[in-house]
Amino acid sequence: MNNTARFLSIVAVAAFASFGAQADEADASQFATQFQTNRTRAEVQAEAATVAQTRSIEPAGSRVVTYKSTADRAAVRAQAAEAVRTGKIPSGEISAM
Repeated sequence: MNNTARFLSIVAVAAFASFGAQADEADASQFATQFQTNRTRAEVQAEAATVAQTRSIEPAGSRVVTYKSTADRAAVRAQAAEAVRTGKIPSGEISAM
């Protein structure tokens, strides 16, 4: 029994050591990409500044068409009230009988 326990502990230590041998740096430096460029830092910063100035604050995917109305508020309310009176548009609760 003593030999079996010793053998299993050696196997466990060897397995643990082999997993540790495959470890890498904590900052994932093995995935770092190296870039070679001929642009200066000032050129890159100037390009980033122009992109930021021309960027729209409108969220992507919300292309809402806007228009400027020329109608008067009172006229629109009067037309809506007339449409309700004449029955062109429904008003109140509609029963589905």
